Amino acid sequence: MTSTNKLLWCTIGLGLGLALMGTFTWAQPPSDSNVLFDAPGLIVKKPKPGLPEVKAQPQTWPRLDAGAVLCRTEDDLDRLAARRRGEPVAGPIGCQILHGVTPIAIVQRKRLGRTEVRTIDPQAGGLGWTDVWLPERPSAAAAR
Repeated sequence: MTSTNKLLWCTIGLGLGLALMGTFTWAQPPSDSNVLFDAPGLIVKKPKPGLPEVKAQPQTWPRLDAGAVLCRTEDDLDRLAARRRGEPVAGPIGCQILHGVTPIAIVQRKRLGRTEVRTIDPQAGGLGWTDVWLPERPSAAAAR
């Protein structure tokens, strides 16, 4: 073989090699081709056996629970306490027993078992006094 033939064959081989290398790099998809094999929803996860977990709704605080007493005045609250002790009481007592959970705002704390509150819903009683002990923060049981 002559040197011209060698040069010709080397040039052809180099050109063919570059052409094939360019073809292989062109055939591969770019890295951001939006083909993800671990994409969410591609593989359906089986649900856990048993009942689904239901999260409790947060409860309002402060609140008066069902059965709490709401009196119109502090004097009404005193007369209710006297009647509960069995003492004779003159006149009607302006108190009501609440039948459901009632959200409130604390107006003032006079002493233990004597708190002035305002119901959030005016139809539930409005401004009044209660003998319910209302802590500053809800208890762990009430927060659940």
